[in-house]
Amino acid sequence: MAEAHQAVAFQFTITPEGIDLQLSHQALRQVYLSGLRSWKKRVTRLKNNVITGVYPASPSSWLFVVIAILATMYTRSDPSMGLIAKIQEHLPVSDSLSVQCRTVVSAVLFSTLLWLLLIFTMRLCLKQLLSYHGWMYEQHGKVSNTTKIWAAMVRIFSGRQPLLYSYQGSLPNLPVPAVKDTVKRYLESARLLMSDSEYERMTTLAKEFESSLGNRLQWYLKLKAMWASNYVSDWWEEYVYLRGRGPLMVNSNYYGMDFLYVTPTPIQAARAGNTLHACLLYRRKLNREEIKPSRVAVLNVPLCAAQCERIFNTTRIPGEETDSLIHWQDSEYVAVFHRGRYFRLWLYHAGRMLSPREIEHQIQHILDDPSPPVTVEAKLAALTAGDRVPWAQARKEFFSSGVNKRSLDCIEKAAFFVALDDDEQGMMGDDPAGNLDRYAKSLLHGKCYDRWFDKSFTVVLYKNGKNGLNAEHSWADAPIMAHVWEYVMTTDCFQLGYTEEGHCKGDVASSLPPPTRLTWDIPAECQERIERSLAVAQTLADDVDFHVLPIQDFGKGAIKKCKISPDAFIQIALQLAYYRNRGSFTLTYEASMTRLFREGRTETVRSCTSESCTFVRALEGGENSSMCRHLFRTAAEKHQHLYRMAMTGEGIDRHLFCLYIVSKYLGEESPFLKEVLSETWRLSTSQTPLQQVELFDFVNHPDYTTCGGGFGPVADDGYGVSYIIIGENMINLHISCKHSCPQTDSHKFGADIKKALMDLLELMSPEKPDPSKAEQNHSKNSKKDL
Repeated sequence: MAEAHQAVAFQFTITPEGIDLQLSHQALRQVYLSGLRSWKKRVTRLKNNVITGVYPASPSSWLFVVIAILATMYTRSDPSMGLIAKIQEHLPVSDSLSVQCRTVVSAVLFSTLLWLLLIFTMRLCLKQLLSYHGWMYEQHGKVSNTTKIWAAMVRIFSGRQPLLYSYQGSLPNLPVPAVKDTVKRYLESARLLMSDSEYERMTTLAKEFESSLGNRLQWYLKLKAMWASNYVSDWWEEYVYLRGRGPLMVNSNYYGMDFLYVTPTPIQAARAGNTLHACLLYRRKLNREEIKPSRVAVLNVPLCAAQCERIFNTTRIPGEETDSLIHWQDSEYVAVFHRGRYFRLWLYHAGRMLSPREIEHQIQHILDDPSPPVTVEAKLAALTAGDRVPWAQARKEFFSSGVNKRSLDCIEKAAFFVALDDDEQGMMGDDPAGNLDRYAKSLLHGKCYDRWFDKSFTVVLYKNGKNGLNAEHSWADAPIMAHVWEYVMTTDCFQLGYTEEGHCKGDVASSLPPPTRLTWDIPAECQERIERSLAVAQTLADDVDFHVLPIQDFGKGAIKKCKISPDAFIQIALQLAYYRNRGSFTLTYEASMTRLFREGRTETVRSCTSESCTFVRALEGGENSSMCRHLFRTAAEKHQHLYRMAMTGEGIDRHLFCLYIVSKYLGEESPFLKEVLSETWRLSTSQTPLQQVELFDFVNHPDYTTCGGGFGPVADDGYGVSYIIIGENMINLHISCKHSCPQTDSHKFGADIKKALMDLLELMSPEKPDPSKAEQNHSKNSKKDL
């Protein structure tokens, strides 16, 4: 119990002679240093709020304006046209100041008002400039004079060295499209998937909606758009995510993988030390707003950073009707799960961040702890993997007081969750492809009780040194977490590094208190609830069919030689593969970001278009190559156009979704909206962007290839496909479906996708790829993990 005594700042004993008070100077020092760190963070936050608040100006520009006004007055000119004199007359302390002092104070007040007016004007101008999206529709490599002038103006009004949130006040609001435009685009997208009679019926419903209820709903939506920063995001978060009553595991949460071919160290505790320390470094940069604002690469157009606010110290709290997201300003520890036991691991000591070597030492202490779990403590996290209502009821009944509440609070208020697995994962052994699939399933759902699915993210560390993460979806979209994970992986390998023995670098302070074991008192009724949630989660997990497919035959470089957008190329290949797999076309979801707007999240690109279907039918029908190439380019251009419209607020589904929400608030029924919102997305796709390209040197370090991440199937009879384009010569695919559907098979669909990609490349490129060469490289790299 030595650690318990160290945690107490003073002890006292009541004796006949009085009270004997004993102070622990070491504990008091820890309290002082911890408080000092908290105050430093508050000062930093205040400073950043001031800098961000006056952006695109700077605080020092205030002094420049004041000096300029005073200098002008010194020349006996009045730049204020009488306003300084008016201010001087109404100063509340004018009688106690000399004339000269009153003049200086009035001039400073006028300068401040002028400075604030200039900031407001610059911000308004920047907001109007960022509302221009014509640059996105221009042909690749050809920039018009209008766009060049616009880009120059943006640079002028953008200021210098922006912080992470500097652009937030200058980003435009998401526009509300006209109802008739959205309805027209919807009917165009639905035509190819409907029979003539179905389309005629839907057209009638759409016209009725457009001419009657639609206008009324649109009025309320425009009113919200005028009042709120974003008319979609809050409703999207609440109704799509937080009100979902099904399991988060598989259905909502997603995962991210480690390097594909390289494991930096085989020592689990050492990998944990560097990984957790890198996470803390990212959080420190985030708190200081030192992370560069994300931008569209073409013209450095800034993107919204609002989702970054809840990366750390965030938990989803279950409710019977709706969940809630709780974010704490700071947390100095993580919650760790190992062999059915929970620990609190402090990541700061004496007011400083623990070094990687010290974290390794603490993790090793947990790994070496022989104590067994009590009762069903090992399966407690199954509550977060099952349905939400039983978890909300159990939380209220069994975790609202006493030791259970204290331990649950410790997990929920942690910076993030850490799972130490006894399994070995990765592309290794005699069956590297199969092991890679099992690695993905482990990250997606684990054993259904060894991930805390409510935390913003869980870092998973395996026995052989591999790592990965599982992330909750409601607080942000995958690119935000991907940005964190890119930084963590590259910092781990290229900045922190390991010793020759595979341990973290640095020394260990002798005064570190060991990790604290969390305790629980779980009654029999709660144990039954846990078992029921575990049964639900296990059934769901066992039904997931997953396949991870690294394709080295070609990548972005080969696609660019065809002068086709890589994303459009892959999306059309998915249409071709699905048609070959199922013999038909289906409604297809591709996620596009709307972060060009304030608090923007995503929009849907309906990538199954009439143009792509025409091309697929022509190719499969034996049409000549010249015609197929023409149809392919037409389909690719249409896809790019739809993607641009989605990014610029002219999509279909978010607008219709919000109109539907308004109709429910008003108690109105719309057959048109009801049918649209009940459509099934049997092919759900998403691209994981590689955002921090400067961190990855694929030329000098080709083995350090990130594998990306994936998600579970959206429909019971459909596929989920996530893909990441790595450098110039690789594409990684993550394909999911369900065993319970006899029509779906992730491995077969993966083979269909690969063949479709190769067929399209052969069609569009005179240079045919050499699969044997790629397979040799693949085999060579995969051996490095054996």
